[in-house]
Amino acid sequence: MQVQLREYHKEDFNDLETIIRQTWHYDEFASPKTAAKLARVFLTSCLTNYTFSRVAILDGEVVGIILANNIAKHKCPLSNRFNQIKAILSLYCSKEGRNVSKIFGSVNGIDQQLLSENHKKYPAELALFAVSAKCRGKGIGKILFQAALDYMKQEQLEDFYLFTDTSCNYGFYEHQGMARRIEKEHIFDIKGQQAEMKFFIYDYQPFAA
Repeated sequence: MQVQLREYHKEDFNDLETIIRQTWHYDEFASPKTAAKLARVFLTSCLTNYTFSRVAILDGEVVGIILANNIAKHKCPLSNRFNQIKAILSLYCSKEGRNVSKIFGSVNGIDQQLLSENHKKYPAELALFAVSAKCRGKGIGKILFQAALDYMKQEQLEDFYLFTDTSCNYGFYEHQGMARRIEKEHIFDIKGQQAEMKFFIYDYQPFAA
């Protein structure tokens, strides 16, 4: 198996949108059209928040991405911000879109609470990390994660953080040496059913003495 890594290209967007849609199970609580719009909002939002990107290519196919952000060096291109706003407005065009967007808002609020209650200022963030479900277990996640670590070391960023939750394989981060700092529980009402999730902030100090 030969995995190639390169920077993110605009041509990767549709493949990554599909990976995100599947990874976070958007089709389980939204129609296909709205699930696609949700994935677009999430991906365009992540693309406003990075200074380093690596996309994994296997047999010519996009199978994963990692985005890291050196906060002090971050500058968001206007085109990326415009794409994010366009995606959000498209989501808001339908009643279903407006309803599921409330979930997004809740998650963002929980993430900010986790960061605030952690009482620590980080120089860097892991802004997005996703691997296609059909390629999990092949070591692609580890390859992408190591690429981000190499970037952090090169930039002399001594620690970084990320948000994750129980909808993801959060155990992966513990296997990579990250530490869970704070967690919060939240109950969502999705299609008339209650869904309980836990949200976490993890951090990593790989280069501290």
